[in-house]
Amino acid sequence: METKELTSDSLNEQQLMMLRLLKKPMPEGDFIQIRRLAVKLLSKQADEAIEDWEAKNNITSDSYEQLSKKHFRSTPKH
Repeated sequence: METKELTSDSLNEQQLMMLRLLKKPMPEGDFIQIRRLAVKLLSKQADEAIEDWEAKNNITSDSYEQLSKKHFRSTPKH
């Protein structure tokens, strides 16, 4: 059986390398573990991005507390 080499203009080198590493079928448990690790990494990156944004914009837990007590509905027009 011939395997085609993975190439794509839309994928970067790291993405292609991951596909090459994972091209052989694996046990479902291993796949679930890899997927969980990927989600954990992406979650960590999202948390860091939010923390950076909060620091740059001087957002504190007090800011969130104040926002939670406001309402953002428009006033009714009579």
